[in-house]
Amino acid sequence: MDSSDVRQITDSRVLAAMSHPLRRRLMDVFKVHGPSTVGMLAERTDQAPANVSHHLKVLANADLVTEAPELARDRRERWWRLVTRGLRWSNADFDADPAARAAADAATSLNLDRHVALARAWHAADEVEQASWHDAAFSTDHWLRLTPEELAELSREMIDLLARWANRELPDDDAERRPVFVFVHGVPARP
Repeated sequence: MDSSDVRQITDSRVLAAMSHPLRRRLMDVFKVHGPSTVGMLAERTDQAPANVSHHLKVLANADLVTEAPELARDRRERWWRLVTRGLRWSNADFDADPAARAAADAATSLNLDRHVALARAWHAADEVEQASWHDAAFSTDHWLRLTPEELAELSREMIDLLARWANRELPDDDAERRPVFVFVHGVPARP
């Protein structure tokens, strides 16, 4: 994902719209599977189609998803897609309004909860599933001594590295490539 496909969010209503576990998950399904119908999304999230439709409308009202009518095979079929693949926001942009800051804090918390839940789900997977990946899954952590500028530089380097892998041409080698979730956090902290 290049920086042109990342939306900078400055409207707390958009953060509020995406700050729901199912809506967050639907956005992930779009990232992995691309444009989808309500039926496809319902199947991939184990949700009722009516529930998925409701949450898609909320996401559409926040300009996070949009209809993709060019993909429909007939007038009854409705396809949806993400408007942009990535979202970014700074909680500091919402400091002037306590309600907006609460929405930004909730979005950040939901994001972190989602990241941790995906990692926990992998560690809870059965041994056969884990063994099929031959210890390729990883986690690592480091304590670094950095200035704010150095942390920003590290952030750019990590984002560029992940973007390179996300945007690469997939080899035509018949190998099965499954979705892999990678997340990185770099935050000032105390041990």
